[in-house]
Amino acid sequence: MYVDLDGTLLGPDGSLLTGADRRFSLLGVRALEACARAGVEVVIFSGRRQGSVFDAARLIGASSYIFEVGCGLVVDGELEWLTDGVEPSHQASIYDQIDASGAPAVLLERFAGRLEYHTPWSTGREVSHLFRGKIRLDEAAEVLQAAGLGWLRLLDNGVIRAATEPGGGDEGALHAYHLIPGGASKARAVARHMQARGYAPEDCIAAGDSREDLEAAGVVGSFWLMANALERDPTLSGEVNGRAGLRIASEGYGAGVYEAVVTTLAERR
Repeated sequence: MYVDLDGTLLGPDGSLLTGADRRFSLLGVRALEACARAGVEVVIFSGRRQGSVFDAARLIGASSYIFEVGCGLVVDGELEWLTDGVEPSHQASIYDQIDASGAPAVLLERFAGRLEYHTPWSTGREVSHLFRGKIRLDEAAEVLQAAGLGWLRLLDNGVIRAATEPGGGDEGALHAYHLIPGGASKARAVARHMQARGYAPEDCIAAGDSREDLEAAGVVGSFWLMANALERDPTLSGEVNGRAGLRIASEGYGAGVYEAVVTTLAERR
C-alpha cells in the first residue's frame, strides 16, 4: 500500500491519532496493523522533505518511502533520484539549481498576490520549491514554457485550507504547489518501487487526497481517494469520473485508509 501522509493517513492536525472530527482515533494505526498482519508492505509517498518522511517511515516501521512528491525514492536505505538527470552536486542541491534557473522568481512575479512560499515548510528542502496559493496549473505551465523553463513543472499537491475553513476566502481553497523537474511524480516513484520489489499492479493499492496523488491510479490496481479530498476541494469531482481503478472512501483521513485496507483484504479472500 502506497499512502500519503497529510490529508490521508494523518488527521487534520497532522496527527496519526486524530480523526476527521479532530478527536482521538486509532483507525489509521489499525490500518497499518491490518497491513502488517496480512504481510502488506506500506510505503509512504509524500510531498514532505526527506527528513520528515524518514522519521514517519521509521515510526511506522516502513523500510521504503517516497519524498518531495516523487523526486526521491528510498528502498531499504538506498536513495534513488527520479529527477531525469537533475541531481545534487557538491556545489548545489537540486533545490539550489531550480532557484538559480530563476523559475521561482518568474512564478512569484507573474502570480503576485496569488502565490507565495509556504513557510515554514518551504525551507530546508532538497528539491522542490513549495508554494501556497490559488492559481491554474495550465497558466503556470505556459509561464514556465515562455521563460524557457519547460524542464520544470508546477504541481498541485492538495488543499491546505478549504474556502469554508478559518482563513478561507471568496477566491476558493488554498492549495500547496511544488515546483520540481518535469519528469518527477508520485506515480513514477510508485511505479519504480513496484519494479524494484517485483510487485504487479493488481497486488497494489494507493491512498491519497490530492490531484498529484490521483495520478498513481494509473500504475496500481486501485486508488482510494479519501472522502475529505472531495469535501475540501469539490473541483476534484470533475477529475474522478471515469478514471479506471479509482475508488472513493466513505470516510476521511485514517478512517478512509482503514476502509481501503480492510475492504481490499476482504475482497481478496
